[in-house]
Amino acid sequence: MPDTTLLSETTLFAGLGPADLDTIATLSTDRDLQRGDVIFEEGGTPDELYVVVSGRIAIANRSIDGRESMVALMEPGDLFGEMGLFSGRGRSAEARALEASVVTAVPYEPLNNLYQGDPSLLWPVVEMLAGRLRNMDEALADSVFLDVTGRTAKRLLELAGESDEFFLPITQEELAGMVGASRERVNKAIASFIRLGWIEQIDRTYRVTNREQLTIRAR
Repeated sequence: MPDTTLLSETTLFAGLGPADLDTIATLSTDRDLQRGDVIFEEGGTPDELYVVVSGRIAIANRSIDGRESMVALMEPGDLFGEMGLFSGRGRSAEARALEASVVTAVPYEPLNNLYQGDPSLLWPVVEMLAGRLRNMDEALADSVFLDVTGRTAKRLLELAGESDEFFLPITQEELAGMVGASRERVNKAIASFIRLGWIEQIDRTYRVTNREQLTIRAR
């Protein structure tokens, strides 16, 4: 049975009592994924949401000509795939594993039953969706006010987190999708950071050597 502690730490399930969490966990399943495994496709019929146990999951859209835009990167503790629970429409994006990962799949039906029985449980849903809107507003602002170099700096800092040394969990093409630019332009931005002494790179391992300047460039 999936870990109820992990479920209780997500915004969506934070207000549920132990009995409700146990019910959801009993009806949920953990799924092992390898890099490239597709969890759901854009336009697919939704019937469950997911919580990342380990690894990383990309949420992406594709253009008609096959170009990809990575709209979100899901890491342990993150929840995704919930929109269909409330809209009843098809999946708005594709979800796939960027590395060996484990996700907990939670069916919609028991959640629908909970919300219908006690609508006050929907307040965490409002909080979660408000957070999604804030993230979308920030991404839109980045696309307007930051150039490719600034967006690249920001994404690298996000991937690094609090650590100065980090392994890039995605390919250059996938990073370009997150930045919203061509791979060539993103590579050029990274090369400029290396030349300036802000980061060091060995294969896919990076080390931030001047976080202050990289942060300034990301604004």
